[in-house]
Amino acid sequence: MTIPRPPLRTPMGGGGPDLPSYYRRKGGRLVSAAINRYVYISINTTFTDDYLLKYSTIERVATTAEIDHDILRTALELHKMAPGIEIVSMADIPAGTGLGSSGSFTVGLLRALYAHRLQPVLTDELAEQACAIEIDHLKEPVGKQDQYIAAYGGVTSFAFHPDDRVDAARLEVSDDTLSELEEHLLLFFTGYSRAASQMLADQDRRSTEADEAMLANLDHTMALGDEIANALIAGDTEAFGELMHEHWEAKRARTSGMSNPDIDRYYAVARSAGALGGKVVGAGAGGFLLVYAPEPTKVRRAMKAEGLDELRFRFDHLGSTVLTAQ
Repeated sequence: MTIPRPPLRTPMGGGGPDLPSYYRRKGGRLVSAAINRYVYISINTTFTDDYLLKYSTIERVATTAEIDHDILRTALELHKMAPGIEIVSMADIPAGTGLGSSGSFTVGLLRALYAHRLQPVLTDELAEQACAIEIDHLKEPVGKQDQYIAAYGGVTSFAFHPDDRVDAARLEVSDDTLSELEEHLLLFFTGYSRAASQMLADQDRRSTEADEAMLANLDHTMALGDEIANALIAGDTEAFGELMHEHWEAKRARTSGMSNPDIDRYYAVARSAGALGGKVVGAGAGGFLLVYAPEPTKVRRAMKAEGLDELRFRFDHLGSTVLTAQ
């Protein structure tokens, strides 16, 4: 049995320019952070003549063409996996919460398939194959951030080139700064969000059509991501928190469905309690609200009064790893 464990993630700055509709036109950059919450994919030989798949539902089918789950079906067909296997998926956090679970699932599934056959795979190949499944084969209007940070882990800077190349580099953040971020960054669950593909469809369409307002917004967001990266490298976490506020204002302006009255209220409450800035993690309209709080206790009390649960986390520095292989 093999059990890959790719991490979930929280974007740190510049999210949005990782969609092909933008970076193939202008190139894109962002900073993302893997966290110690994971998707687990186990694969085992069953000695049967079918495929047994267990995720939020259970499928038992004779051929890959009969598989309902798009990512499972596509990956098994591309890898020409014969029947007689069982694949089980579990996660620390449910899907639909904005933490990049779909990209992590795809990375973990591919890692499991390679490990099951005792075949090595490079980190960048793993990420690019996961992107190919979601973007090229399934035609989802999503970006490349989730797959790459799930594969690489850490607090990592990514550059997306017009020819589809991706450069990844661990951001040069000191251990003291990382510890400070872990202490002062807080995640609160606001409710389930819509699928990322639904939320990103408008951005993808308008970028493809060269909509000036959308491209200008993404230009500004990418520039803010550069400023955030520089603040983190300099260890200026207060500047990072203030830039998060500006980043959220830009993200909210991107599409009318990005926020809602409840999220706006939660964010205002967090700011009134001392948070310097924050943003909804993921495509928007729900999921987790990430805030930077110089005095975390005050913000925790305020958000608890709003009925929001906190997800405590630390950064993951390993990326997609295999826990067990036999």
